[in-house]
Order: sequence, then C-alpha cells, then structure tokens
Amino acid sequence: MSSALQSTTSKIKSDALDLIRKPQGGLTIGIELPLDNDWAPAREAERIAQGRPFGVPDLTHYPDLVRQVDRSGFAAVWTRDVPVYDPNNFGDAGSVYDPFVNLGFLAGMTKNVALGTAAIVLPLRHPMMVAKAAASVDQLSGGRLILGVASGDRPVEYPLLGLDFEQRGEAFRDAVGYLRDAWKTEGLPLGDGRIEASLDLLPKPMRAQVPMVIAGQGRQSPDWIAANMEGRFVYPNGLERLTSQARGWAAARTALGLDRGVFISAFHLDLADDPDEQPTPRRFGARVGRNAFIDHLHALEDAGVDHLALLLRPSRRPLSEVIDELSRDVLPVIGNISPAARNAAE
Repeated sequence: MSSALQSTTSKIKSDALDLIRKPQGGLTIGIELPLDNDWAPAREAERIAQGRPFGVPDLTHYPDLVRQVDRSGFAAVWTRDVPVYDPNNFGDAGSVYDPFVNLGFLAGMTKNVALGTAAIVLPLRHPMMVAKAAASVDQLSGGRLILGVASGDRPVEYPLLGLDFEQRGEAFRDAVGYLRDAWKTEGLPLGDGRIEASLDLLPKPMRAQVPMVIAGQGRQSPDWIAANMEGRFVYPNGLERLTSQARGWAAARTALGLDRGVFISAFHLDLADDPDEQPTPRRFGARVGRNAFIDHLHALEDAGVDHLALLLRPSRRPLSEVIDELSRDVLPVIGNISPAARNAAE
C-alpha cells in the first residue's frame, strides 16, 4: 500500500468533532464504554462468588444506560477495540462487542452524542473493510462518528492473524492513507497508489472525510500525527504532562497552518456520595467528590484539554445515579468556561 499522504485536515468540516469541542475553548465530557461498575469492591466480590472471569463486564443494563447518557447532556460515548480476551496478560475484555457492530447499534439508539472509537487497531483489519464500516456508521448516525485509530499494544493478537507486530507502524500509516483515498475518490483504491475507476466503495461519509484521532502515538512522529490526524487521545497523566502534550499538539497544528483540532484524555472515576470528599488517587483516576472533581475539570480546561472520556467501572454507586449527578451538578458548571481556558483558546 502507498504510504504517501497529503494533509487533508484543513479542508474537512468535522461536525462530529464539534460535538466534543467548544469554539472558545473549555471542556466537554463523554463516557467510555462498557457501562458497568464491575471494578467496584462489592461487584468484584460478587464476581468471585459467581466464578465469573475478571475484566468481563455485565452488560445487562447497557441499552438503558446508553439512552440515559444520550439524553443527559454528555458529548460522546467511546467504544474500545479488544478483539481477543487475554486474561493472563491483560485481564480486560474492554467493551466486549465488536466495535463496528456496537457502533451500528449505538447509531440507532442515540440521537445526540458523538460516537467514538478508542481505538480501532488499524493493522488488524483490511482498510477497505474499515473504510466501508466507518462510512456506514457515519451515515447511519447522521455524521456523528469520530474514528479513533491506533497501532495496537497487545502482541498476542498479531500472530493469531498472521501479522508482524514489529511492522505495525508502517501498516498503520498505510491504512490511514487508504482510508483517506477510499472516502475522497470515485473509484476503489488498490493499495499500491492506483485507483480502479470501474469500482467504488459505498457509502461515502456524510462529509468529505470521517474525522480521525490517534490514540497513543501509532509509532508515528509528532509532525506526521499533526498533519494527518484531526485529534490526539492520550492516556491519563498528571496536569503538567497533559499541559505539555496539549500545547505540543496545538503548536504542531499551528505550524502546519491547521486549526487546533481536538485534544482528548480519559479519567477512571469513582464519584463519592459526599460532594466534598477529597481525591483518593487510583490508576488513571480517583475516588472523589463532585466539588473536587469540578476543580480538576477546570484545571484540565486550563491545561488545554478539549474532551474527557470518563470510565465508570470503578464506581461504587449505581451507574444511573452517577450519570444523573454528573448531568445535574457537573456538566452545567463546566459549561461556564474558565478565563484561563478562554484566553488559551484565543
């Protein structure tokens, strides 16, 4: 496949990205799937008693919770791509369902939220099938798809498919080029730079392209990422590190004459009953009351983060109750952009 790419991002009107970023700066909140609190101590004890494997969520209430998220003012839902459950090395089944089947389900169930992937492991799939699946979801959802992409970090998956884990960076780059060509041209890309005019891949996306954000680095250089992705999705980090990453992303986009795109991170939230409870850190997040959590969200705004995906699996409270409190008491507050975040955007 050809790895030669031209930057198309400045010409793409990415309405799906507009669902998760504010024109004048500030933060939006999304929810990362699965919608279960199976990491909470009580739920973990229940799992052990029932003999169920670790990391496999209970999705019994998934449809009802998705509908609640969609009507409650959240900006997005994010689904992961975990093809193989590997309990010995990773112990986490992610969102469980195939991501594109899940996205089709979500497209029919929701009306408001952006539908994001965090992230599709491009080298594991033929890009022609990814291009068709993504464009189909984009059409069915009315242009709400944000295609998060990655090169993958689970070596067990590559040999199962007869693929070379060490070549995943080149395969990722080639796949991105194929997707861009498949969406923007009449005719079918053949993967070697040629286009077969007698064939085509349908449907096309709602707009010129499906917006793509990269999770991690994809084994690519910062300049390549800034030129060929509309956004970055980074692991949760300390504020100093996130500020540095967000500024680096914005500077790289500016240097290329592009808009600021979108900068995304995540947080594993156990929202305490007591709104004044101070944070108890945990890996990638914290147990915290809403007032200290709001302070943290404003700090993320000031750091230049556009969107935060919340994973609620550690939650000790029922998820419907947590979603309701976030919608009622947190989302309206972060809608009032802090002066520092507004100045940074300007």
